[in-house]
Amino acid sequence: MSRLVRVSYRELAAKLRRAGYVEIRTTRHPVYYLEAKNITIPVPHHPGDVPIGTLRAIAREMDVSVDEFNDL
Repeated sequence: MSRLVRVSYRELAAKLRRAGYVEIRTTRHPVYYLEAKNITIPVPHHPGDVPIGTLRAIAREMDVSVDEFNDL
């Protein structure tokens, strides 16, 4: 199993947009939505990189492997 690559909030938001997610809320923690699977994903917006555990939870929620997530 591959390791997750740490990314910033901006990089994570770009990965979600490339996967087809649309930002539906912009206050506090932005929320991204994928209509095809009816999935909403809140994304923490803090300075620095997103913690690995949070990235793993987001990848799991997106139902993609670590490799697929890193390649987005």
